[in-house]
Amino acid sequence: MAEWSAGQYLKFADERTRAVRELAARVPLEAPQRIVDIGCGPGNSTEVLAQLWPQAALAGFDTSPEMLAAARRRLPAVPFFAADAAGWQPEAGTDLLFSNAVFQWVPDHAAVMTRLFRALKPGAVLAVQMPDNTAEMTHRLAGAVAAGGPWAAALSGVSVRPALPEPGFYYDCLAPHAAGIDIWHTVYNHVMADAAAIVEWVKGTSLLPFLEALPAEMRAPFLDAYRTRIAEAYAVRADGRRLLRFPRLFMVAVRG
Repeated sequence: MAEWSAGQYLKFADERTRAVRELAARVPLEAPQRIVDIGCGPGNSTEVLAQLWPQAALAGFDTSPEMLAAARRRLPAVPFFAADAAGWQPEAGTDLLFSNAVFQWVPDHAAVMTRLFRALKPGAVLAVQMPDNTAEMTHRLAGAVAAGGPWAAALSGVSVRPALPEPGFYYDCLAPHAAGIDIWHTVYNHVMADAAAIVEWVKGTSLLPFLEALPAEMRAPFLDAYRTRIAEAYAVRADGRRLLRFPRLFMVAVRG
């Protein structure tokens, strides 16, 4: 797993947190008492949960020490701990497992999600959001630039993460254990100042594996080549800005 930068991730905090708010708004629980934020990152998602359900016993975990440190600074009263979703198990009595933009990075994530969901008590909720954007130009161009420059050998083993399965696959995994499932896509069109801003966005997520695999002296030239391709791919709008198309997959499942 790449080493995450909380500062880089939060350069677009409002845009990244929008999906958190929209996922939380569809959780069919009035007053959950125990909530865990899976892959809490810098705590922006946990903060939304704390505001919605201030009475709840709320905790969050992540694999990144930097993200956990940022989350603790943001919400010093919330217990944050280091854990990996692949091996973690919720405590008995947990009402809500919430996960924003995490499971797409977890190997065999559908099996992990199903295991966690099955561990919940009847009526508890699993709420998940994952970017479904591997077919977008941001990702396609990362692979193309990686394969076409002097860094190709260094990046030969690096690729964009696999595409998500179609929604019915997740439905079939969760439905045998669910009293109800809500599953949907939302396509955002984030207004970005220019091509450089789009590059800054993906530097905090999908470009990380490429940048970490490169020798330090190759990173700037790689980013310059990528920025040029992004500028060509994303049209300049009437006010000089560009729109970053960003599909996300949401699912809210109630345990049966």
